[in-house]
Amino acid sequence: MHLERAASGSRWRPVSPVAKGLFALAGLIAAFAAPKPGGALAVAGLLVAVAWLAAGIPVPTYLRAAAAPLLFLALSSLSLAFSLGSADGGGLALTLAPDAGAQLGQVGSRSLAALAALLLLVLTTPLPDLIALLRRLKTPELLLDLTVLGYRMGSVFSAAMHDMLTAQTARLGYATRRQAWHSLAGLGANLAVQVWQRAQALHVAAQARNNDGPLRFMPRTFPHARRDSLLALAAGVLLILIGQLA
Repeated sequence: MHLERAASGSRWRPVSPVAKGLFALAGLIAAFAAPKPGGALAVAGLLVAVAWLAAGIPVPTYLRAAAAPLLFLALSSLSLAFSLGSADGGGLALTLAPDAGAQLGQVGSRSLAALAALLLLVLTTPLPDLIALLRRLKTPELLLDLTVLGYRMGSVFSAAMHDMLTAQTARLGYATRRQAWHSLAGLGANLAVQVWQRAQALHVAAQARNNDGPLRFMPRTFPHARRDSLLALAAGVLLILIGQLA
């Protein structure tokens, strides 16, 4: 939900999704085409600065969106830094990989730049605009429908959990440790029932329309789409050049 709120309130909300998609794609190309880790880190820094300064994404919102991917990246880096082999005594030994520094620098910097490019896209483009962009790219309709339903169920899950947490807190359900454990158990049980009931309601609504055709949204018009696309293309080329020269 916070991603959708950030996208709806960003300064780039009126910008064409085609332009933002082109710029994000250029960021991905710049990330993986950078010959050195310094070039990829420069691309990542520029993309983060654009998200904060140009698109107006608040720093706490950006960090909250990047927290889970950064944690996954940190855990993945551990698998590159260490290798599992046989010890002298016949057991297993965890040793530092001989080329761990070079691998971590290359993979980590490229991953950070790619993450910054994708975050810039999702934090400035609401879901209906993203779906419209993917539909123009001839993405299969079944995949788009599953994306919309999955996103909707995630929103339902978040709203149900927030409502129940608010109600339990108002009744001092977390005043003591024992009450907190009891409240968490009740939250899990009630949340499973709530999500199942709301999913069933979505299923009934889909059956009411006979599942006839894909899910459609009212498309928005972007009067400066051509200009935005040209500016995004020029900025993307500049970003790729910076990644090559830095």
